[in-house]
Amino acid sequence: MVQSSIICLVSICKGQCLFFYWLVFLWPAFGLMQGIFSYYLDKIRKYQLKQEVMRYMIPTIFAFALLQCHNRFLQARNNVIPMMFSAGITTLLHIFTCWILGFKSGLGNKGAALANVISYWINLLLLAGYVRISPSCKNTWTGFSKEAFHDIWKYMRLAIPSAVMLCLEIWSFEMMVLLSGLLPNPKLETSVLSISLNTCAMVYMIPLGLSGATSVRVSNELGAGRPQAARLAATTAVLLVATEGVVAAIVLISVRKLWGYCYSTEEEVVGYVAEMLVLLAGSTS
Repeated sequence: MVQSSIICLVSICKGQCLFFYWLVFLWPAFGLMQGIFSYYLDKIRKYQLKQEVMRYMIPTIFAFALLQCHNRFLQARNNVIPMMFSAGITTLLHIFTCWILGFKSGLGNKGAALANVISYWINLLLLAGYVRISPSCKNTWTGFSKEAFHDIWKYMRLAIPSAVMLCLEIWSFEMMVLLSGLLPNPKLETSVLSISLNTCAMVYMIPLGLSGATSVRVSNELGAGRPQAARLAATTAVLLVATEGVVAAIVLISVRKLWGYCYSTEEEVVGYVAEMLVLLAGSTS
């Protein structure tokens, strides 16, 4: 009886996520972003290219929101292998879509943005198809139901502050790139900061994955009435993240003089990136 109730609750929560992100949040956000682009970015010539790329990237937000719902749904069931295969297939296809749209089609940056959009939707469709046809999910996801609107305000009281928290965190990094344009050498500063933030985001993916796994594991152990197992899982995660931080710092320092060549052939940019990677290494450890 308890297991059946939990399965029903997981399905209801997924329905609430899909409803909230797709209908309540994303469509108003889409209109707001269009207004910002038209009013603000049109006035700044040096952001014209970035404006075009951002407009092409807007469909990614819709796929990303739905993808997160499916990811959390599968994580709550300790079913992460399909997510790994889906991400792997998407990554392989992403290489070809970037090559075709970015280089062969002549679209340049716009093609790269479209490649990101396509990859996100491919990942979403793969997971959605798995949830739809997999026998392991037939009892936990049977489609939308009226139960998804039950206690929706309680869900929104938790979801909205969480969304604001993440938005402010991500926007703070994006604002750094914009503000770097006010420095004495804006082209160099913006380029180096973009490379540094991209590198930081790449390194951040490892502890982010560990945090997601730990959150699900601790929640499952607490729900099963095993607090000691939850404590052990949390302690193990802390040790893994600390070890990963030290290893990542060593790797960044070791390749600091070569890493910049992955993004640029200008010696000034490469040298500046080498200096920044030392600071990044300190922040990851």
